[in-house]
Amino acid sequence: MTQHISHRKAALLVTACIMLVVAVLLSIGLGSVRLTLAETIAETIETILGHGDAASQTILWDIRIPRVFLALLIGANLAASGALLQAVMQNPLADPGLTGVSSGAAVTVLFIMLVVPDYSYLIPLAAIIGGGVAAGMVYSMAWKKQGGLTPVRIILSGVAVNAVFGGAIGLLSILYSDKLPGALQWMNGSLSGKGMGDVMVMLPYSIVGWIAALLSIRQANILRLGEQVAHNLGQNLHRLRLSLSIIAVYLAAVSVSTVGLVGFIGLVVPHMARMLVGSDYRLSLPFSLVLGSLVLLVADTFGRTSFAPLEIPAGIVMAIVGGPYFLYLMRKGGM
Repeated sequence: MTQHISHRKAALLVTACIMLVVAVLLSIGLGSVRLTLAETIAETIETILGHGDAASQTILWDIRIPRVFLALLIGANLAASGALLQAVMQNPLADPGLTGVSSGAAVTVLFIMLVVPDYSYLIPLAAIIGGGVAAGMVYSMAWKKQGGLTPVRIILSGVAVNAVFGGAIGLLSILYSDKLPGALQWMNGSLSGKGMGDVMVMLPYSIVGWIAALLSIRQANILRLGEQVAHNLGQNLHRLRLSLSIIAVYLAAVSVSTVGLVGFIGLVVPHMARMLVGSDYRLSLPFSLVLGSLVLLVADTFGRTSFAPLEIPAGIVMAIVGGPYFLYLMRKGGM
């Protein structure tokens, strides 16, 4: 029976990878100039090899392919971040956006963009610091010596931290309204206008984060088993939580620094992964990486094609979908 279940879960992971490849090809082919699946494959190969015409080079290599790659990276980052935060807080409702990590990172990034744009090279580092401060605030406010962390306290603490940093974002927007149009797309979580340079900047950060996340699977599984089991195994809970939190904040913060606020990926995707392959992080974390890429790619493709020539940022699409899903999880959990 165990062998059968493992085969089924492996088949689900392979299926998700195939769906991701298909979604990538469809997304590259969709737009003002539509391509069939066969044309997309042929044009993409020719463009990568440098044999495509100037129009194809501009449409595919300069616009669509970087955007698709960036959606894959950001989606995987946010999904892994949410999965690790849920292990740290032992709460299926934990998410980089709901726990204030994203808004904390957004404040520091927006400050640099609007106030000291000459220091834009510090944006990734500033985002990590801002996200870390926000996570520390939520964790310290939600933790009680008697009872540890509970879903209600985490959510209430997250609401408070989001309100504080949201106010800071609003204040910066008012004080520097003349510079705001350039940052408006970023604030809505848009992947529009990104090029291959942005992908090359994000790629090494993402790879480092993924490796760290995959190397922390054992620690996440220990936390998943509960505090008593962790103590019996001789593990330092505070050290485990701190190390996983650092990785989660890092993944969320570098994503926010590039595309802005994209919520609910870290909530929806790990929950779907647990439903499909179980709660063991040896399976659910790799599955979350693939599924996160797929979900954000679909959201971005839907936003840029459904109302063309208007474009709906991926952050808004995910908010419309993720908000009701969050309420469903709260009702299901009896909160």
